[in-house]
Amino acid sequence: MKRNAGFTLIELVIVIVILGILAVTAAPKFLNLQGDARISTLNGAKAAISGGASLVYSKAVIQGKETSSSATATVNNGTVNTAYGYPKATAADLKMAADLNSSDWTFAAPVSGVIKLYPATLASSSGVPTAGYENCYVQYTEATSTSVATTIVPTTVNCG
Repeated sequence: MKRNAGFTLIELVIVIVILGILAVTAAPKFLNLQGDARISTLNGAKAAISGGASLVYSKAVIQGKETSSSATATVNNGTVNTAYGYPKATAADLKMAADLNSSDWTFAAPVSGVIKLYPATLASSSGVPTAGYENCYVQYTEATSTSVATTIVPTTVNCG
């Protein structure tokens, strides 16, 4: 009589269970999905602000207000305060120009024409980031007479 060689159903189930346990415990160590998502969010905000600033500048040029240190430009969403044609570094103006939502972003208080945006999940309502996420933000610097182009920098240190 010939005996069939192979694995029993019980042996296969045990191997599958062991592989499942290994996958659940080992996968998070190799995958940093939260950090990657935060960095992608910051890059998306940078792109939104950059696009919004370009739109506001275009509108300011059409309205002849690109050389003024304090003017307004009318965009589809409403009125944006501008400095040399670009949005000023205030929460209200960036929200209007880039169509940013307060429930998604927390704006720190502007300091000398520079404002930082934190993902709302990482910051308190006062704009102060939670411990460990102080360097996970997008920084917007408004235009001046000597530097017409605005600077938008995502900082992604310790975003994971």
